[in-house]
Amino acid sequence: MLNRLPLAACLLSAGVACVQPTRLSRDDSGVILARQALNAPNPGERGRYAVRHLYYGSGTDIRRPYFKDSVSIKTATVDGSKLASTDDKSRKKYWGFGFDKMPVNGRVWYPDGDGPFPLVLIVHGNHNMKEFSDPGYGYLGELLASRGFIMVSVDENFLNGNTRNENDARGWMLLKHLEAWRAFNDSSGRTFYHKVDTTRIALMGHSRGGEAVAVAGAFNKLPYYPDDAKLQFKFNFGIRSLVAIAPIDGQYRPTGRPTPVENISYLVIHGSHDGDVSAFSGLAQWQRIKFTDGKPHFKSAVWMYRANHGQWNTVWNNKDNGQRSERWLNLDQLVSPEEQRQLGKVVITAFLEATLRDKVEYLPIFRDHRVIGGWLPKTMYATRFEENGLRALARFDEDVDVTTGSVAGVTLKGDSLSTWKEANVPLRWRNATVGHNAVWLGWNNRVAGDDTTKRGQPAAFSLTMTDSLRGAWSTDTTQAIVLSLAPTPDEPGPRSPPKDTTKADSAKKAAEAKSKKPAIKVKPDSTPFDLTVEAVDASGTAARVALSAYGPVRRPLDIYVMRRKGRDKANYATTYEIVLQTYVLPLADFVRAQPGFDAGRLRSIRLLFDRTVAGTVVLSDVGLSKIDRGFMTVSAASGR
Repeated sequence: MLNRLPLAACLLSAGVACVQPTRLSRDDSGVILARQALNAPNPGERGRYAVRHLYYGSGTDIRRPYFKDSVSIKTATVDGSKLASTDDKSRKKYWGFGFDKMPVNGRVWYPDGDGPFPLVLIVHGNHNMKEFSDPGYGYLGELLASRGFIMVSVDENFLNGNTRNENDARGWMLLKHLEAWRAFNDSSGRTFYHKVDTTRIALMGHSRGGEAVAVAGAFNKLPYYPDDAKLQFKFNFGIRSLVAIAPIDGQYRPTGRPTPVENISYLVIHGSHDGDVSAFSGLAQWQRIKFTDGKPHFKSAVWMYRANHGQWNTVWNNKDNGQRSERWLNLDQLVSPEEQRQLGKVVITAFLEATLRDKVEYLPIFRDHRVIGGWLPKTMYATRFEENGLRALARFDEDVDVTTGSVAGVTLKGDSLSTWKEANVPLRWRNATVGHNAVWLGWNNRVAGDDTTKRGQPAAFSLTMTDSLRGAWSTDTTQAIVLSLAPTPDEPGPRSPPKDTTKADSAKKAAEAKSKKPAIKVKPDSTPFDLTVEAVDASGTAARVALSAYGPVRRPLDIYVMRRKGRDKANYATTYEIVLQTYVLPLADFVRAQPGFDAGRLRSIRLLFDRTVAGTVVLSDVGLSKIDRGFMTVSAASGR
């Protein structure tokens, strides 16, 4: 353990750089998480079932007695040599086998009951292969089994260490485990005979395992391995949902393209102070998830401020940078391991209850996390949400025309904007993006000149529907406006004053320029960030609400993960992450705000930048969605 120095101190020994002070954004969770509005059982608490445990596997493991002498069910090895390879001979010597004889090993937590129960598999990511990762999710296994799920922590430690481009093998191994479970469930006289609901399966993964679950989700519906059709697939399991914890994205690319996944609910979780996967790369897969079959799928993203990479696993804990984490990373600013894992317990279990058991009472957690202020650790969160059935007005990713929306009949228009462009959403890593465009809107309502209090008309951005589209979509008060938005640090300069119309005005202006008066500096706006959302009906009646009534609208949060001063700015493109927050604004609220507003004749949605004098926001995925499936939000009166 290194000795802790005063925050501003420098290490004086030769060649050692200054230690930077802890730098965190002001925590507003005391206000944002002030209420517990959801009246449902806390999914982070144990359920009614007693929990039992067992191991299955090869029964020949030379490194771990529990996969040798303690296995209750023996399984055959599988040949994964087409999907993983290495020249490291010491690896085979250590394990006693190669990739052509990979064991199907798992540790199981299961409820003491008759079933059938939903089946959940979780797989670790890359780590020191000699420090076994699979025991690190026992806290989830105990919780889920007590609530009536069978959970398996899958052993893929033999794929860990200095391996590359093996994530297709990690995903394929999950499906081979499901093949084993199909046999367990069909074997009369065995422990799990008819105790598994094979139509209700979820896959979870951490780090490389987080990407592996998406790979498995894609492979599950394919007839052949995309990179070598000599390997046939016969899976087609009843996988309903995927959970990715701090995942990477793109280590494996089937046929050289990003992994596509359709018609599976998806949850991705990431920590702001992740010292390994240091950008929210899982958002790229989140954007690629598509719903096309009309069934009630949804996808959610949860970003936790001050969470790291390793504390989701009790073996890894704070080792985001290997054994040298204490030396390279500033660990003092992290939430505690218990708090970080509590967030995982609550949102993962709620997601599984909603997707594997159809418990819609937990959907409000993902639409508006403020409804469970009493269950969440007190830190800051950003959340994304999208349900199958969202009718997108504008995703800003279809073409190069900034005036058109995602469907015919939607027109986009800017008014008094300093910035209006469509561009990719970046990640903290240099030259990395989420692979999806959004619209960037910047404004400054100040008017340039000596009088710094002078303001022009507030800038605005609108989305307008034609009469035919409005009629086809049949809007009403059972629907909501949905949009995702994040402020950036950029602040455009003041507007130019109106053009001079007389010679006298021109002469005066020229004289002022000649005198070269020093410009009056305007202090950065420190007021809370906010804007107005306006809905306008076909008769021109407008109703307005503040966006902050539907979730926090925060300026970017500081992220400094390294101990050495200056390393964050040197290593990353930014010292913040742009994570869009999804807001769900019921049309019924607009009717309450302006009783004359007719939600059935909605014509346009307008963002009015009247509550913050200057700024820039990133906006994406604006649309309309039904809100009858377990909808709940925290009203403005209850505290933001």
